[in-house]
Parts: sequence; structure tokens; C-alpha cells
Amino acid sequence: MDTLMWEAKARPGREGDLLEWALTDGVAGLGESVRTEVFTASDRVVVIVVGHEAPRTLSDPPEDLIERPPHAWPFTRITTSPRQPNP
Repeated sequence: MDTLMWEAKARPGREGDLLEWALTDGVAGLGESVRTEVFTASDRVVVIVVGHEAPRTLSDPPEDLIERPPHAWPFTRITTSPRQPNP
């Protein structure tokens, strides 16, 4: 496994705080040898971590920021080919 998808649901009104936590404390300590991408959708924050080895998971955010414990799924990258342009 070389890719991790991590997802957390923010408490109502705490979406910005959860995003800020993910961008700073959440990805801190993952190391410089990984690529991270952070996404939001409504009340969710998703972090994708890609490396050459199994990436560590993010630590848990403060409980006052989340509705439930975060979920994390490991994946194995199949291809790294460049994206095809949309027709």
C-alpha cells in the first residue's frame, strides 16, 4: 500500500477549523517524502497521502472539531501515467 485516503466529518460550524487543523497539524509529521492533497466538500475534509511506501495515517483531530472518528483507507497505486485531456 502506498496511498492513504483519510476523511473526517466536521461538527456543524467547525468546517473551517477542521480544514485548518488538517492543513497544519494533520499533515505535520507525515514526512517530506510523501505528497499530500487536501479536499473539502460541505462538512467533510479528505486528505490523500501518496508515497513510495505505506504512508502513516494522520493523527486524530481534536474531538470538538469532528462528528465522529475519522475514517482511513489504504490503497495501492496502479498507474502513474499523466492525465488524458478531456475531449
